[in-house]
Amino acid sequence: MKLVVGLGNPGTQYRYHRHNVGFMALDALHDRQLGSEWREKNSGLLSRAMIAGRDVALLKPQSFMNLSGRAVLKTVQSMGLKPADILVVHDELELPYAELRAKQGGGHGGHNGLRDITASIGADYARLRIGIGRPAAGPVDAYVLSGFNKEEGATLDALLARAADVLELAVGQGIQAAIDLTTKPQRKK
Repeated sequence: MKLVVGLGNPGTQYRYHRHNVGFMALDALHDRQLGSEWREKNSGLLSRAMIAGRDVALLKPQSFMNLSGRAVLKTVQSMGLKPADILVVHDELELPYAELRAKQGGGHGGHNGLRDITASIGADYARLRIGIGRPAAGPVDAYVLSGFNKEEGATLDALLARAADVLELAVGQGIQAAIDLTTKPQRKK
């Protein structure tokens, strides 16, 4: 991986929403790896970090979730990358809270950020899906644009640390290693 993209919405009012868990995971990776200062570039916030001995760009698109593809496309073009060089980390309604799944390529599964990225660069990029679960009732858009409940909030830092672990593994050993790790049965604590 040469570019790791975290998905979310810009602005402090969205900072701790479920839909921003991609930004949160990327921030956890950035802080752990002592990434360079975030700077505005290509319609996003861009940083660099050395991960597993590799120079990796970190990107948080700043054009809202549904328009994430623009920042990714601009960054891909400016860096001369191809989709196989990219790993996108995002929230996933179809996974229970705190479950992680890595995958290579595939569809957007109704996720508008992925839909826009795929329309911009194709679908052959890797993904790290972070489970946020589905709402028991009510509209999905209100759910993803709300904060984590008390129980989830108590475990959020540990979840973000695990996501950073998987991102490091994917950068260092390739997406298949991350897929293998995240598809093993999870032990209950």
